[in-house]
Amino acid sequence: MGKKLSDYLKLNIFKGDKGLWMIYFFLCVISIVEIYSASSNLTFRSGHHWDPVINQAMFLFVGFLIILLMNNIPCKYFKLIPVLGLPAVILMLLYVLVMQRGVNDASRWMDFFGIRFQPSELAKSMLILQVAFVLSKVNQRRKKGNSLADKQMREKQYKKSFWIIIIITGVVLALIAPENFSTAGMIGLVIYCMMYIGNIPLKMLLKLAGVLALIAVIGVLIMMVVPEDKLGGMRRALTWKHRIEAKLGTNKPDETAGGKKTARLTDEDRQVKTSHIAIANSNVIGMGVGNSIERDFLPHAESDFIYSIIVEETGIFGGLAVMLLYVSFFVRVWRIAQRSDKFFPAYLSVGLALMMLVQALVNMAVAVGLAPVTGQTLPLISHGGTSILITSFNIGMILSVSRYVDKVTAEQEEREAEELARGETGEFADAQGMD
Repeated sequence: MGKKLSDYLKLNIFKGDKGLWMIYFFLCVISIVEIYSASSNLTFRSGHHWDPVINQAMFLFVGFLIILLMNNIPCKYFKLIPVLGLPAVILMLLYVLVMQRGVNDASRWMDFFGIRFQPSELAKSMLILQVAFVLSKVNQRRKKGNSLADKQMREKQYKKSFWIIIIITGVVLALIAPENFSTAGMIGLVIYCMMYIGNIPLKMLLKLAGVLALIAVIGVLIMMVVPEDKLGGMRRALTWKHRIEAKLGTNKPDETAGGKKTARLTDEDRQVKTSHIAIANSNVIGMGVGNSIERDFLPHAESDFIYSIIVEETGIFGGLAVMLLYVSFFVRVWRIAQRSDKFFPAYLSVGLALMMLVQALVNMAVAVGLAPVTGQTLPLISHGGTSILITSFNIGMILSVSRYVDKVTAEQEEREAEELARGETGEFADAQGMD
C-alpha cells in the first residue's frame, strides 16, 4: 500500500535546533513586513507596488530551500567546500577588482549567466570554513604532555596554523578592502575572534593586534596628509578620506554663494541625518507599521537603513527586539558548539553565527550614527538577493551542526542509560547472591 497523507505530514523537515528555526522565521516575517513598508523608492522606480515584496519573498523562499539542502548534509562534509570554493572566490574577487567597475566607483558586483552577486559575501563563508578546518586540525593534534618538548611542539603547531590563517585571510582581505573596506574589516574581526576561541596563543594575537593598529594609524595619517587631488584616481580613497574627516570633525568648509563658509554636505551626511530623523520620529513607541514618513526621503531605506525604518515604525522596543533576535541566535549557536564533541563543527558554527551578529550590529550602528556609512545590510531583513542566499547557506550549515550535536547527545544519553541499567542489574544480582 502507498503512503497515506498523514504519513507525509509526519515528515520532519525542520531538523536541528528548533530555537534557531523560530528566530529564522521571525526574521523572515519582519523582512517581508518592513520591505513592504520601506520600499517606496523601489516601488516608484518600478511602477509596480508589489514588486519589491514579491522579489524579497522569492529570495527568502530560495534561501529556505538552500537551508533544507545544507541541513540534510552531514557537517563533516563541509570540510570539502573550501577546497574548490576558496580558490574560486579568490579568482572572482580578482576579476571584480581588475575587470569590473561598479556603483560609485566601487567594484563589488559581478554577473554570472545573468545572475548579479557580490563575491565578497561568498568569501565570508569560504574563509570561515577554511579557518575552522585549520583550527580544528591543530587542536586535534595538540599533545597533552607538559614536558618542555611537548610545549615546544604545541607552540610550533600553533605558530604554523597562525601563519596559514594569516596568509589566507590576508590574500582575501587584500582583494576585498580596496572596494569594500567595511566587509574586509568585519571578516578580519571575525577571523581574529575565531583564532582566540581556537586556542591560538594570546601572545601571537596581541602582536597581530599591535601590527594592525600601527598600519591603521599610518593609513589614517596618509589619508589626512595627501591632498584630495592626488587621491582622485584611487577610486575609494577619496571616500575614505571624507569619512575620516567627518568622524574627526575636520571637514573642510566650502564657499557658498553668499561668501560664507559652510561644512561640506555629502550624500552620506544626508543619509545619516535622514536616518536620525526617522529614529527621532519614533517617539519611543513608534508610528505604527506602515506609517513611516522618512522612507520616502531616505536613500536605501529598504537595505542599508532598514533598521531606521523599523525603529521609526515600531519604536525603541521594536528595535531592541530585532537586536535581541540576532543576539539570541548567536547565544543558541554558542551553546550548541559547547556540546559538540569535535572541533570543526564547533568552530564553524560559532564563526558563521558571529559573522551574522557582527554584520547586524554594524548595520544598526550605522543607522543610529555610531559608525560611518558602510553599506552593510541587515541579515535576512534587508532587501538584497546575494546577502539572503549566502546567509541562508550559512544558517543551513549551522542547523546541520545542531542536528549532529543533537544526535551525538542522544547517543551519549542512551549509552549512559544502558550503563546505568547494567549497573543496577549487577547490583541486584550481587544482592541476590548475598542472600
